[in-house]
Amino acid sequence: MGFFGLLTPGTLVDSHPMSRPIAKIQDEIRRLSAAEKEEVLRTLLEELDGPPDPDVESAWLKEVERRAGEIESGRVKCVPAEEVFRQLDALLKK
Repeated sequence: MGFFGLLTPGTLVDSHPMSRPIAKIQDEIRRLSAAEKEEVLRTLLEELDGPPDPDVESAWLKEVERRAGEIESGRVKCVPAEEVFRQLDALLKK
């Protein structure tokens, strides 16, 4: 089943007693610009995710500082992306 109860693009699933109002909302969404659709989607995702965790930003900052410290001290060696992808390709071909 697809997004907004769509089975395939343009085919509504009529399995919910509220399908008429939802169908109207879906129709309105289809008429929005791409930017407006993005705004609606962001709002819906924020609603589903719940309130932001106030400690997340601080935790990520600490993690970035920890990783930067490991690189600067030489405890961790950076590997260029090209090398990582080469190694992955070799592993996947086995």
